[in-house]
Amino acid sequence: MAITVYMVRHGQTMLNRYNRLQGWCDSPLTEKGIEDARLAGRHLADIKFDAAYHTNTMRTIRTSGFILKANHHTPNLKAAPLTYFKEQGFGYFEAADASQVWLIAGANHGTRTYNDILRDYSFAETRDFLHQADPFGDAESDAAYWQRLNAGIDYLRQNHTDGQKLLLVSHSLTTRSLVDHFAPELGAYNLGPKNGAVTKLEITATDVKVSYYNHYLDGEEY
Repeated sequence: MAITVYMVRHGQTMLNRYNRLQGWCDSPLTEKGIEDARLAGRHLADIKFDAAYHTNTMRTIRTSGFILKANHHTPNLKAAPLTYFKEQGFGYFEAADASQVWLIAGANHGTRTYNDILRDYSFAETRDFLHQADPFGDAESDAAYWQRLNAGIDYLRQNHTDGQKLLLVSHSLTTRSLVDHFAPELGAYNLGPKNGAVTKLEITATDVKVSYYNHYLDGEEY
């Protein structure tokens, strides 16, 4: 059994443009973000999707709409909400300046930036340090984050059959974390996906394989 998932990062948003954390909060697509979505639609226009999902945020709903409208086989397919794959929750730090937040999260651990935490610790610690720094304790811990993502993978296994192709419009850290977990050799640890980039997953009964990561150029495989 293998299900193919075309996982797309939503187009650029206002908060992306301003380098602010955007997890469970939302903001509209910019003009560039609309073009990001349309470009992803052109790249995936020849894929015949059996189902499509977004994470029930404005940015993923609109991105999925542009992608499906451009599709040559299923232009009338409607994407459904699937919140298992929403972005990491930043709690108290939602919409805050990203550079300042990661300084606060890492200061007691000898780091000053997000990349410092990755270099000296791991993806898990980026979440746990932020959870510890949140005065309300609402930022997702690594354990809570992965419980949610694993439940999402199981949902896809249980609700789709061998050979089906799915569109999943999701987020930067969600895509990056999945790829780093299942295919660390692809370098998601060091580089996040572009807005509108496509990542192809093959979900089997026992594993997740990454066929490619962060494709957004016209000449790349889709």
